[in-house]
Amino acid sequence: MKQPATYIISNDHNTVLYIGVTSNLIQRIYQHKEKIIGGFSAKYNLTKLVYFELFNDMENAIVREKRLKQWHRKWKNRLIGEVNPNWRDLYPDII
Repeated sequence: MKQPATYIISNDHNTVLYIGVTSNLIQRIYQHKEKIIGGFSAKYNLTKLVYFELFNDMENAIVREKRLKQWHRKWKNRLIGEVNPNWRDLYPDII
C-alpha cells in the first residue's frame, strides 16, 4: 500500500535512531530489516520500527522528516515514548 510516511527506526538497544520518509512504509522497513539498502541503517543494524506517521501527500511527509531530524535526541525519545512506551518493533502491526 502506497502512502507517504515519516518513520523512525532503531537498533535492539535503542541507542541509535534513523529518521526517514517513504511512500511505502511496509516495503521500506522490510528493506531495512533485510539490509537490502546499505548505508547508515545497515551499518548500525537499525531494523526496529519504533515510530511512524502517515500523511496524505509526500510534501508534508518530507517537511515532517526534516523537522524531526533537527530535534534533540531527548525530544525524539519523548515522541517515541508517547506512542510506543516500550519501544517495541511496530513492523508486525503494519504488515
